[in-house]
Amino acid sequence: MKTKKFLLATVAIAFIMVTCQVSRQGTSDKMLKTTDEDVSAIPTFTDNPSPNYLTPEQSIKTFKLPKGYHLELVASEPMIHEPVAIAWDGNARMYVAELNTYMQDVEGTDEHAPTSRVMLLEDTNNDGKMDKSSVFIDKMLLPRMLLCVGSELLVNETDTYDIFSYKDTNKDGVADVKRPVYTPGKKSPGNLEHQRSGLDWNIDNWIYMAVDPVRFRYKKGMLVADSIPSGSSGQWGLTHDNYGRLYFSSAGGETPALGFQINPVYGRMEFDDQYSEEFNAVWPIIKTPDVEGGLKRLRPDTTLNHFTASCGQVIFRGDRLPVDLQGDLLISEPVGRLIRRAKVINKNGKITLENAYDKSEFVASVDMNFRVVNMYTGPDGCLYLVDMNRGIIQEGNWTGPKSYLRPQIQRLGFDKNIQHGRIYRMVYDGMQPGPKPKMLDESSAKLVSYLAHPNGWWRDNAQKELILRNDPSVITALKNILDGKPTGYPKETSALGRLHALWTLEGLEALNPELLAFAMKDEDPEIRKAAVKLSEPYLKKDAQMLSGLASLKSDPSNDVRMQMIFSLANSKAQEARKLSDDIVASGQGNPVFSRAVRSIEKNNDAKQFGQKLGRLDAVDRTLVMNGSVIYKSLCATCHGADGKGVASKTAPPLAGSKRLSRNTDAAVYILLHGLSGPVEGQTYPTEMPSMKDNDDQWISAVASYVRYEFSNAPAIRPEAVKSIREKTAARDKAWTLEELQK
Repeated sequence: MKTKKFLLATVAIAFIMVTCQVSRQGTSDKMLKTTDEDVSAIPTFTDNPSPNYLTPEQSIKTFKLPKGYHLELVASEPMIHEPVAIAWDGNARMYVAELNTYMQDVEGTDEHAPTSRVMLLEDTNNDGKMDKSSVFIDKMLLPRMLLCVGSELLVNETDTYDIFSYKDTNKDGVADVKRPVYTPGKKSPGNLEHQRSGLDWNIDNWIYMAVDPVRFRYKKGMLVADSIPSGSSGQWGLTHDNYGRLYFSSAGGETPALGFQINPVYGRMEFDDQYSEEFNAVWPIIKTPDVEGGLKRLRPDTTLNHFTASCGQVIFRGDRLPVDLQGDLLISEPVGRLIRRAKVINKNGKITLENAYDKSEFVASVDMNFRVVNMYTGPDGCLYLVDMNRGIIQEGNWTGPKSYLRPQIQRLGFDKNIQHGRIYRMVYDGMQPGPKPKMLDESSAKLVSYLAHPNGWWRDNAQKELILRNDPSVITALKNILDGKPTGYPKETSALGRLHALWTLEGLEALNPELLAFAMKDEDPEIRKAAVKLSEPYLKKDAQMLSGLASLKSDPSNDVRMQMIFSLANSKAQEARKLSDDIVASGQGNPVFSRAVRSIEKNNDAKQFGQKLGRLDAVDRTLVMNGSVIYKSLCATCHGADGKGVASKTAPPLAGSKRLSRNTDAAVYILLHGLSGPVEGQTYPTEMPSMKDNDDQWISAVASYVRYEFSNAPAIRPEAVKSIREKTAARDKAWTLEELQK
């Protein structure tokens, strides 16, 4: 009986915590880590795991999870194959993107054949398992992004930037209407691992994605693009927390989490200590021989030693798992067959991450085909895992005949495990999954009541649906939520409701300066922060708004003051600059404020000079720009304007040259003294002449440009040229390639 009461109390606390604590930006830095005693010891480590295919029933027994947590099967083959992403509509119907041609053998044969699809799954008896399915869209080219908007589904396919809407008008589970919503008509370059993912409708009503430097607004049935000057981040996977903070991940850069300090529209801000080097270490419970890069990525016991395939991350925001999981960042590592749980900690405005366990992971498996590539908070308040459940998890670029991976794949037979896939739901002892929503069938007034729901999925989707309907009848109710008038939302317990009401009003274009001024005085810092952000359209023309912001310059929340710096950059008024300077000065050395200013400055550079050139320091940018003028007037005749040489082969190509890499100053040596003899086995009619009669600034500019343009290497400053000039002053003839290599 006591246990039952305790479990009921736990559920009640979960509801209260989500509803009341909007300002839980992350846990306190005093939050204790979960101990190993809380983690199930079944199994602990498997020295010689089997690569054989396991049925869903067999696989589900292979997971190591914390005590009380369990995985339930939601769907598997033959209902689905090769699943990579899911999306629910407002009535909890699940759409599943399948990459049916992804690495069906070690060569990647016919990978770009248009035979993939999007499935529609339904749970008709409310037991949590999908029992009805249909092919919603067939004959697709590797669909990769999904977003439900009302009764339509937006889909992006691989190799294209285009996004189309699909709709089932006769209710047979098959899309019968297709229309364009964003069609730049350009082919997307690169292999499928390096193309976009996401379509995440954030609380700020912008739709974000990884990789591409753009975000969208959904207006009148179309996606309207807005550029992100400093570029987007990440690779496969995108998530946001209760307040709109975005979390990216980059497998290619072996970076488990990035881009989470600030919204990318304000630029970039990363800290060296936002997580420790220890955080990069991962702890599989099986040997992991099939890792791209080989032995350097393995410990002596042949377990993966650090993140190499991080993806599919999610901030858990549900209400049907223990409350201490809410707000945690979960990151999948499919090569290691594990899922990291990170505590998100706000340290005076700087977000840091810590592993929730000591040399252990939240989820780990000894099923060698366990490959989670995406995770989600579900409509029922539980956590969902999308497991491709396959042998090969690397694109063909890294499984070539001479790669480390190919013999491992063939030895273990990984190339034979294809066309499977599972979707799991994580549940917890004594906590029942929540009810199924029916948002598409409910009134707008009813949707307003969900803006304070304890499950973030409900809050997000109620807000999205209200904006899609563009129903002005709810505006009064939304305003009443903000000022605490009797609407069923007691002010002291509805901070999340007020936050969503504020952003819903923005999406309905029903905000005004008076409402923002009211929100700036809210007791919750997240609402004050949102009000500051929402003031940006008014700052360019409304002096009153600027004076209203001035009242927040000493706000006790560092997050509010940092948002002030970002938002004030939208005003050219002298008072705005002074207010921003005052905030930085009052920060008493807190690096977040000075870094915020730096991010804005670099973002402005990106707007003026473009994303790549804008990332350089002003000194290096000037060198590159000056070098560009010299190169195009003097050097392009022989080397080609694109650095690929000319038809007459007068001089060697520069594009991709090893002599321009960041690890050598060979470009300076060659410019000072010239280059003679064969280059890469090719003999040219003339040798590269010495340019040493030009000063250090000139040499520096040309070297910086060719490194920047043709090798993506950093600039070389004049003082470095001076040092090399002095060191080689006695040189009176051109270098040979052999000499330079020494």
